[in-house]
Amino acid sequence: MSHGFGTQTEGGLNGRVIKVTNLKKAGKGSLKAALEAAGPRLVVFEVGGVINLEQSSLTIKNPYITIVGQTAPSPGITIIQGGICVQTHDVVIQHLAVRPGDAGQPVKSGWEPDGITTSGTVKRPAYNVVFDHISTTWGVDENLSVSGPRDLLPDDDPHFTSHDVTLYKCLIAQGLSSSSHSKGEHSKGTLIHDSVYNVSIIGCLFAHNQDRNPRFKGGSKGVLVNSVIYNYGNSCVNGGTMGNNKKLVPAELAIVGNVCIRGNSSTQDYFLTSSDRAKAYLSDNRLLSYTPKRIREVDREKITLLDRPPYWPTGLTPKPALQALYDVLRTVGARAKERDPIDSRIIDDVLKGTGRLIDSQEQAGGYPNYSPVYRNLEVPEGKVARRTWLDEMAAALDTDSGLDFSPLEKLTNNL
Repeated sequence: MSHGFGTQTEGGLNGRVIKVTNLKKAGKGSLKAALEAAGPRLVVFEVGGVINLEQSSLTIKNPYITIVGQTAPSPGITIIQGGICVQTHDVVIQHLAVRPGDAGQPVKSGWEPDGITTSGTVKRPAYNVVFDHISTTWGVDENLSVSGPRDLLPDDDPHFTSHDVTLYKCLIAQGLSSSSHSKGEHSKGTLIHDSVYNVSIIGCLFAHNQDRNPRFKGGSKGVLVNSVIYNYGNSCVNGGTMGNNKKLVPAELAIVGNVCIRGNSSTQDYFLTSSDRAKAYLSDNRLLSYTPKRIREVDREKITLLDRPPYWPTGLTPKPALQALYDVLRTVGARAKERDPIDSRIIDDVLKGTGRLIDSQEQAGGYPNYSPVYRNLEVPEGKVARRTWLDEMAAALDTDSGLDFSPLEKLTNNL
C-alpha cells in the first residue's frame, strides 16, 4: 500500500476473524453483521456476488476493522442500491465495488446515497481510514467522499472531523447526473469537506463526473498524486474557501504527477479552478485532450500558487505523470485482473476517448446480477502471516496486462 495519510493503521488485521457467508443485506453471516460487530476484526468473504441493500446503508461505527474483498471468490463483492458510511477510526477497506444507482426512484425524488463516505463527528471521529482498490460508480450524491461537520474552521475547538484518510487506486466514475437527487443535476466524484485535513488521493481514476474531480472545500488540506481525471464535465479539480454557508479559509493542496484528459463532456478549460484563491503547489501535471479544445493547468488570477507542498505524506515518492497514467489504467479499482464489465467499459472509455455522463445505471448496462459463488477460507493466525496472505491475494488481482494503449499513446506522443 502507498505511503499516504493514515496508512500506518493496521485496522483489524490482528483481530478476530469474521466470515461473510451470504449476500443478504442483514442478519447472521451478512456483511452488515460483520460491520456492526464490536472489537478488532478482520472481515473475509466466503461468498462472491451482489449485495442488494434495497435502499439502505451500511454504517461502520466500531473501530479497528479490515474488510478484504480480495478474499471473495470471483466475481468479488458488489454492493448496489446503497452505500457505506465510516463513522469511526482505524478502518481499511479493500477490493470492493459499490454502485448505489437510482434504485428505480424518480428524478428529484430525494433518494441520494453516496457510494462511500467518512463522517467525522465529536462523538465519532473518523481518522486512519484507507480505501484501497475500491470501485465506486453511480453515486447519486458523491461517489467517494471525506466528510464531517459543516462550516468548521481549522482552529475551532474541538476540531473533530475526518482526517488522515487515503484513497488509493480507487476508480471513481459515472456519478449520476439528472437522477433522483433532490437538487437535480448531481454527478459528483469526490468532495473533501469543510476543514477536513490530511487527505491523500493517490493513483485514482476519476471518469465521467460532472464536478468534484475532486473538490476541496474551505479549510481542507490534502494531496492529489499520480491520479488520472478523464472526461470531467464543468469542473475538474477545484479548491475553495467556502464551507457550506460560511466563508472559511482557503483550501491548501499539493497536486503532483497527475494526468488530465479532456473528453466530449468537458466544458471547463482549466485543470485546477477556484472561485476564491485556494492555495496550491503544482508539479508535473500533464494535460491531454481527445477534442480539438485544449486544457490549461491553472487560472493564475484565481489560485495562490505555492513554491513547495504545504503538506506531504511521509515516505511518499511520486512517479512521473505519464508513468502513472499507464499504471493507473492497469491497476485501478477492485480486482483489476478480472474487472467486471462496468469497470472494463470505463477503462476502455479512457483508452479510446469514448463514453459520457449518465443519468441512470440503466444507461450503462444496469445493475449486475451475478450468481452467488462460495468457497471455504482458512485464515492464518498472527498479524504477519495474515498480512502476507492478504497481500498475495491482492497482488494476484492487481494488474490488467491485456489493455490496448495504442489510441492513448497517440495523445501522449504529442506532448
